[in-house]
Amino acid sequence: MLQPTTPSPAATEEITQLLLAWGQGDQAALEQLLPLVYEEMRQIAHHHMRRQRPDHTLQTTALVNEAYLRLVDAQRVQWQNRVHFFALAAQAMRHILVDLARARGNQKRGGGATQVALEEALIVSAERGADVLALDEALQTLAKLNARQSQIVELRYFGGLSEEETAAVLQLSPRTVRRDWSLARAWLYRELNRGQDDDA
Repeated sequence: MLQPTTPSPAATEEITQLLLAWGQGDQAALEQLLPLVYEEMRQIAHHHMRRQRPDHTLQTTALVNEAYLRLVDAQRVQWQNRVHFFALAAQAMRHILVDLARARGNQKRGGGATQVALEEALIVSAERGADVLALDEALQTLAKLNARQSQIVELRYFGGLSEEETAAVLQLSPRTVRRDWSLARAWLYRELNRGQDDDA
């Protein structure tokens, strides 16, 4: 799983301080922040884009720019640190791709929908695969059943955060993250393959 490049402790602290200053209304901090986070945002965007169909019209740079604009416009965000920022960046990118898929009229599963190759233990059957809308729908359902597990999937799978970084963002122990990640993967596997055995 891709993880954003870990900067030096000094750079991490600088990003955190700029986020806190931005959260308090300092626009100069926002201007200083972009060069420090841009490359990591590109890595996350590339992670998202490599799962898309080859004919996908959105480019990595456009996804980064749109996500950054959404983060800049975000209201009432209490920025915690660098990891929190990149977690929300990953979430924004996922929502952009889902919005784009919906705008293209891809409401039916499998009907030309944008393909998402689920990695590691989120692998679904090769015959079916999963599209970005089906995955988003499954995550929304999971969020109603277990919000914490849904957040962990978003941070680990979409954000590329490590177990430890996810635990820090959610203020949980790494052990709890590991357990919930395992349970969420199993649930998503069943949800995304529901009815497949009957079809066979």
